[in-house]
Amino acid sequence: MLLNLSNHPSDRWTDAQQLAAKEEFGTVEDLPFPAIDPTMQAEDLQTLAQHYFETIQSLSPTAVHLMGEMTFTFALVQKLKAAGIPCVASTSHRKVEERDGKKIVQFEFVQFRPY
Repeated sequence: MLLNLSNHPSDRWTDAQQLAAKEEFGTVEDLPFPAIDPTMQAEDLQTLAQHYFETIQSLSPTAVHLMGEMTFTFALVQKLKAAGIPCVASTSHRKVEERDGKKIVQFEFVQFRPY
């Protein structure tokens, strides 16, 4: 099972991303990404990362799709990889259009890339 730890629930992923996840990992389960206060101290961030690490270990995923606040993501990826739990990020093409003076950005899923 691929555990999706991001701000983007898998039921809102594009068909291409959902298909790739199912082909590569079987099923997908979501774990909402925590709100990271920008004033959070480093030691508190490490405590939060440890909590999520323990939660993830108890779920026994095949891999973790991890996208979000960079320092938390980095801390958690380090812990997961050290425990032998693969972590992936989704890559995409960024398409920008300008309409009526406004930028419209669309992301087109390409692949899951290992950390």
